[in-house]
Amino acid sequence: MTTGDATAPDTTAADARPGHANPGDELPVLTIPLTRTLIVAGAVASRDYQDVHHDPEAARAKGSPEIFMNILTTNGLVGRYITDHFGPRCTLRKVAIRLGAPNYPGDTMVLRGTVTEVRDGTAVVRVVGANGLGNHVTGTVTVGLPEGAPEALPEGTA
Repeated sequence: MTTGDATAPDTTAADARPGHANPGDELPVLTIPLTRTLIVAGAVASRDYQDVHHDPEAARAKGSPEIFMNILTTNGLVGRYITDHFGPRCTLRKVAIRLGAPNYPGDTMVLRGTVTEVRDGTAVVRVVGANGLGNHVTGTVTVGLPEGAPEALPEGTA
């Protein structure tokens, strides 16, 4: 899913070659403005018609100050963050995320990632997405690196 208004990743934060990964690498930061349109469109696109994702009055009646993003939209944005970095030939093998602070319209979510492991053609990336209230999403993504992509050399290897 594309947001149409997300800020391009900062390619100075890590090696931008698709498929490149070394433990400790930090992925470029991705800043996503949280618009009402993004939140509603993400809910509709994922067929989540819960009123708290599109109806401000219903959200307030259920104890939320505003509509908020659903987990499927968050999952899509995390996936997009990973594939933007590793390239279109990578494969998302496992996405294990947990939600925290809600994403409300008018805020901004900043996604950051750190490669924690590279082995057998896969990389594990620790992902954190924070907004003005705290961490919205935390977790790990296991990504299959494109065939022929350079893997990290074992420690002590030149």
